[in-house]
Amino acid sequence: MKKIIQNESLAAQAYNLLKKSIISGEFSSNEELPEEKLAKYLGISRTPIREALMQLSMEGLLVLQKGRPARVATFSVEESLHFIELRRVLEIYNIEKVTLKVEEKLISELKENINQQLKAISKNDYQNFIEFDREFHLILASENENKKIGEMIHQMNNGVNRAFLILSNTLISSAQEAYEEHLRLIKALENKDVTLARESMIEHMDNVEKRFIKNFSKVENSR
Repeated sequence: MKKIIQNESLAAQAYNLLKKSIISGEFSSNEELPEEKLAKYLGISRTPIREALMQLSMEGLLVLQKGRPARVATFSVEESLHFIELRRVLEIYNIEKVTLKVEEKLISELKENINQQLKAISKNDYQNFIEFDREFHLILASENENKKIGEMIHQMNNGVNRAFLILSNTLISSAQEAYEEHLRLIKALENKDVTLARESMIEHMDNVEKRFIKNFSKVENSR
């Protein structure tokens, strides 16, 4: 885990560093994260650490219990599939609402994003790919007047991404497939084709679930 640098709020930096460590698997499921240990490691006081842990708890990545250290949340297969199911509903609803409103500026943002996705894939940098994947869907949600949709998609993404990162050695094919599905979504948006956009999102979210089940089965069978 990287150390703190003095250019933004300590709480924000601690949050970002700890979040990456959780998502990447550097901290394992159920691992306890005592505030004192984290503060010493990052070289900061416990106050910003506490703020960061609270935010991560709100996103479902940590479990906070009174009188005990924060603990990295676990994600069962069943719970992961619940996250995916909820995200599917949100993503399909959102794409139906925003397709006709999309302007060239947003299309450009999406294209720049998938260029970064492709670069991450070419470097086998799947942690960054996941960040760009998350950002892609948040860019789409930013076009929706109902900002709660974006917040909810963000929360569901955290659960889904954490689940996929448990299966990090399976991301090579998954990332390439997701990238190609994102390209099809952009094409539908460029054409302002609501039906195609909806069908493309349904296909994308169905494949997210299928990839998860398939990759989890591979890991289970290899044990």
